[in-house]
Amino acid sequence: MKAAPWLFVLLWSGGFTAVAIALPYTEPLTLQVLRYAAVVLLLLPPVLLLRPAWPNARGLRHLARMGLVIQFSYFACTNLALSWGISPGGLALIVALQPILVALLSARVTGDVVPRAAWAGLLIAFCGVALVVVSGSAVAARDWPGLVFAVISLGAMTTGALLERRDGAPCHPLVSNLVLYAVGLAATLPVAWALEEMRVVWSADLAWGLGYLVLVNSLISMTLLLAMLRAGEAARVSALFFLVPPLAALLGWVVLGREVAPLAWLGTAIVALGVILARRGAGK
Repeated sequence: MKAAPWLFVLLWSGGFTAVAIALPYTEPLTLQVLRYAAVVLLLLPPVLLLRPAWPNARGLRHLARMGLVIQFSYFACTNLALSWGISPGGLALIVALQPILVALLSARVTGDVVPRAAWAGLLIAFCGVALVVVSGSAVAARDWPGLVFAVISLGAMTTGALLERRDGAPCHPLVSNLVLYAVGLAATLPVAWALEEMRVVWSADLAWGLGYLVLVNSLISMTLLLAMLRAGEAARVSALFFLVPPLAALLGWVVLGREVAPLAWLGTAIVALGVILARRGAGK
């Protein structure tokens, strides 16, 4: 489906707004526990009822590894980076390096070769992301652990993209999501228990934010991402992540009323141009 990449990046970007709405009512890792527990509870009945085919032992090991790398490491480190004082703009700029790292490593890890035209698009897109970040928020970190967690989250998403491209195999989405989020829940729960009070103040905003994270980000977006990584070059798919910071800023403007500076609109246009060039170049 040609619209799948653009649908993915739009839905994924909305997760930042959903987190911003939900966080005043709970702690970062506790929110992750609630999210993953809800996903597992939603998936268990249809899996038991439909009994879809399960992957072999190698496939299960890969899914468990992806659950640790993406569902636990990436999302937990992103939340912890924000809680330790790194600005959203600083975090966005660090994580936006992911497509470039994937392009650098893809030839060695997955055998995908990134053409020069795709490299030009990646660099243009990164410049656009930098404009968006600089225009809207300071690139700052209050404490050094925030930077460390941001770099770990960058490494986790890069590793996950390369592993899925290299080792991912077709699997029923109900089964793959159940394994991914069950592993993520099992890894996140003890960390949240140790580091947080696990307080939850139930409200309509928390329910709305959590519902989006569960149904849209966790189920629809993740299924699209894994399918695209299996079907296309890792660098071509990862280029879409350049669109996440500017789209997240625009959605924050629409939903939360956060002002978008004129320079951010220019940066968004540059990002879109770079992503189009990168995907066309990688496609060739």
